[in-house]
Amino acid sequence: MFYETDKNDHGLPHNPFKAIVAPRPIGWIGSLDAEGRPNLAPYSYFNAVADNPPMVLFSSSGFKDTAANIEACGDFTCSLATLDLKEAMNMSSGAFEHGVSEFEKAGLTAAPSRLVKSPHVAEAKAVLECRYLQTVRPRALDGREVDSWIVLGQVVGIHIADDAIVDGRFDVTKVKTISRLGYMDYAAVEEVFQMRRPKV
Repeated sequence: MFYETDKNDHGLPHNPFKAIVAPRPIGWIGSLDAEGRPNLAPYSYFNAVADNPPMVLFSSSGFKDTAANIEACGDFTCSLATLDLKEAMNMSSGAFEHGVSEFEKAGLTAAPSRLVKSPHVAEAKAVLECRYLQTVRPRALDGREVDSWIVLGQVVGIHIADDAIVDGRFDVTKVKTISRLGYMDYAAVEEVFQMRRPKV
């Protein structure tokens, strides 16, 4: 089959785009609003974009509290979403009123960070502390600005739980990192394989 995205004429019950671009890491973003109130929200358009220095980005559909908080506060955290925290992660995605703490609603501990003001999920097996770099609003082919906001941050500190390290390596199969798929689907990493680049 083939379909044109502007026509959306795939004939399927649900748009397959997000299911094709999967699995996607979940950016579980902690921030503070201008009044110092904590906010926590998961973003499935998230990834690392550089390693020297380490940088991450996430994209918000609509200029939501998280994007506004980060611009006002200047930093954010990214807590690792794992299988044992899946229900809390999902609860934190609720459309709560401005100023309501998703940490509390999800039964999580808002832990203070070391290098940034924004809190992180104390129960997470790994956390990235990030300083805000910039927000980019992309344009479509016709030149119009779309209602998506790409927030970039530089990772300045990393927390790792001791039990997540096995033989000197961070073990995603032990912590069972979860990812977003299409539809209402998620996946947990429980198996990995290795390949070396070919010598040419």
